[in-house]
Amino acid sequence: MTVEPALDGGGVTRIPRWSPVPVPGVAEHDAVIPEETVTAVHRLAQELTVPTSSVLLAAHAKVLAALTGEQEVTTYYITEPGGRPLPCGLTTQVPSWRTLIREARRGETELPTHRNVPLSGPLSEASFDPLPAAGADPGRELPAGTVLQVGTARHGNGTVLQLRYRRDTLDARYAARVAGYHLAALALMTAAPDAPHESQSLLSAQEIRFQLDALAGPRRELPRRCVHELIEQRVQEDPNAVAIVRGARQWTYAELDERADTVAGALLTRGVGREDVVAVVTERNLNWAAAVLGVFKAGGVYLPVEPHFPAGRIATTLSRAGCRLVLTEPGSTTTLAQAVETLPGVRTLLVDAAYEKTPTAKNPGVDVSLDQLAYIYFTSGSTGEPKGAMCEHAGMLNHIHAKIDDLRIGKGQVVAQTAPQCFDISLWQLLAALVAGGRTLLVPQEVIWDVPRYVDTIADGRVNVLQAVPSYLDAVLSFLERSPRELPDLRCVSVTGEALRKELVERWFAAQPGVRLVNAYGLTETSDDTNHEVLDGVPDTARIPLGRPVNNVRVRVVDDNLSLVPLGAPGEIVFSGVCVGRGYVNDPERTRQSFTTDPYRAGDRLYRSGDYGRWLPDGKLEFLGRRDSQVKIHGFRIEIEDVENALLKVPGVRTGAVAVAQGERDRRLVAFCCGGPPLDDSAMRDQLGRWLPAYMIPSAFHWRGDLPLTVNGKVDRKALAALATGLDDTGPPSTCDATAAEPDEAPRTPAERRLAAAWATVLGIPRYRIGRHDHFFDNGGTSLTAVQLAIRLDRALTPKDLTRHPVLADLARLLDAKAAPPPTVEPSPEAM
Repeated sequence: MTVEPALDGGGVTRIPRWSPVPVPGVAEHDAVIPEETVTAVHRLAQELTVPTSSVLLAAHAKVLAALTGEQEVTTYYITEPGGRPLPCGLTTQVPSWRTLIREARRGETELPTHRNVPLSGPLSEASFDPLPAAGADPGRELPAGTVLQVGTARHGNGTVLQLRYRRDTLDARYAARVAGYHLAALALMTAAPDAPHESQSLLSAQEIRFQLDALAGPRRELPRRCVHELIEQRVQEDPNAVAIVRGARQWTYAELDERADTVAGALLTRGVGREDVVAVVTERNLNWAAAVLGVFKAGGVYLPVEPHFPAGRIATTLSRAGCRLVLTEPGSTTTLAQAVETLPGVRTLLVDAAYEKTPTAKNPGVDVSLDQLAYIYFTSGSTGEPKGAMCEHAGMLNHIHAKIDDLRIGKGQVVAQTAPQCFDISLWQLLAALVAGGRTLLVPQEVIWDVPRYVDTIADGRVNVLQAVPSYLDAVLSFLERSPRELPDLRCVSVTGEALRKELVERWFAAQPGVRLVNAYGLTETSDDTNHEVLDGVPDTARIPLGRPVNNVRVRVVDDNLSLVPLGAPGEIVFSGVCVGRGYVNDPERTRQSFTTDPYRAGDRLYRSGDYGRWLPDGKLEFLGRRDSQVKIHGFRIEIEDVENALLKVPGVRTGAVAVAQGERDRRLVAFCCGGPPLDDSAMRDQLGRWLPAYMIPSAFHWRGDLPLTVNGKVDRKALAALATGLDDTGPPSTCDATAAEPDEAPRTPAERRLAAAWATVLGIPRYRIGRHDHFFDNGGTSLTAVQLAIRLDRALTPKDLTRHPVLADLARLLDAKAAPPPTVEPSPEAM
């Protein structure tokens, strides 16, 4: 017999976990249903010619949809005392309460057909018992796999809603809230049966107030000055203190401020006014710092552009932003010049020329208000067209103070500036130390790609605070595990950009127990980070939370209608308050899609992130992934993040990722694992079967040295998807000879074979497909995979060697040359 889609197609209906102190056993919560509601339920049931159980079941379905964030839910239905619970699949994607009741009745009438249907596993953690046994023990066990059971019973002269729940999953207060949701659903549907139920909230006024106020970031009074003005204050206090360092060059606070004033004067002379956009196209050097501050001092809007970007991208960025003036420097103008040629009216100004033409620097004294636009950062859009996110001085000021507070940046502290200037995190890395009276250390890009040099630079520069994406931190940690060393000055590492895995946290504190980690979460549109989770050790949670909102930031978890979802339920993460930017520059359509007004605070802006999360009992936010990371395999909804988290529980798996292999007729989950020693597929399935249902277990497992990464250091999901499909379509040379390297192209020497094995690991391609004339970067190599290769070869080669010799055979000759002993020089007879 074929299983119906209503039974198996929707995945498992799971109840949120909300038990701060789990205890064993089952408890019961009874809530009296108001008499007027009971009367209205009977009246509505008679009107629709359905039993009252259908009305109650509709309310139950509505509550399950709210708790799970899903429109298709399943509950087990108990048709007779002691009988086998039958799965009842329901959809809440209907226009009104009335149609929802009819949907519930349809589910009831189809129950007899489910008695002999084979099931692949549990379909729901909820059950519905319309006629619970009178006088039954409230502490009796629930059916296997059931977390929450809902029913009604007569008590005295009234009717009560009866909830029985597992105390290791829910606490009494949460059970009371769930009962309240059921009562609210009954009241709403009987009051207006034809109203659209999807737009009506089940939350009480008390819970709404709690979510709006208690879960918001702490109120902090901010200075009534912009960031550049606070730095000017530091100049007055200690002008001769070193402010910024890059290599052998350094500027004091006075020197930096003087050059910034000079740049500001040059901009004002050229007509830059309030909120005029000024692009800065320089390397990350001292001039870059002066240019950024100069733009702020002149009242302009900072637009960062990387000098190595293609001319077409630079032209698009300048045009979309409405930029008419570009600050640049010799050596950063190659593609910029090509871009400017296509844009009449755009002028360029060399920073050095600004210094020369304005010999006497003085503070321009421009009045810059906190509600003025401060900067525009272009981010990748889902359509491939970059979006320019606009943020104000107030949002930047609030974020920098949050970093100073939570990362404990104080006077004399050194902050490493490592992020490319086109990423928003580069700005706080540049400015936070200067606001606090500390020092900014600019770390060159070529140092970052050479992990040993990077670690040396951090140690020699006495860095106290640094930031890294988890993938790069993993590379640094791998080096430190191979070559342990003390970092006595390092106090805090901020991790951002992608999900922080617990395994990486465990490894970090094993290697550097005295250095705190701060899991930072935020978006460019919200003035960078909005949540900080400060870690002094490994947490006891399965996932690393995003933490609480930072000062003056309001974070909410909502449904598609921007209504708050129940505590613990999944929903979209949205932001309100000082952090929210103005939208996307000259892009009204995409601004309307993501930015709106706050329905709970008149006049405030609200940003919809597209990220999904949920609140935890301790008031912290947990990241659940983006909605587009959810896939359907054989009709089951599967969250990739859930499979990846289970993968990390398997002994020996250090890091892992899951992708979808797209075949001609179906799709499969494919897992990529790093660590070892590798387990065979059967053992992996057995291990994962402890945490996942069968339909969520990948069909194939591939072990690698590292995961493919983007140039930004994040896991390259597109590359993984291509690898998953490619590995699915090709086999080893014995079964797929066409994909193997030809014999005369196969690696020949020991060095070539050693390199081929290392390439296969870091690039994630089968070793037999690598030929001696293959090009590293043509095979998907990036700067970060070059770093990983250097580490895997124990620094026998550097990333720069790979850049200069990207062909395998050429690189192998260099490897042999470096390994060869120096030639022995025989002394000449004259010397003897």
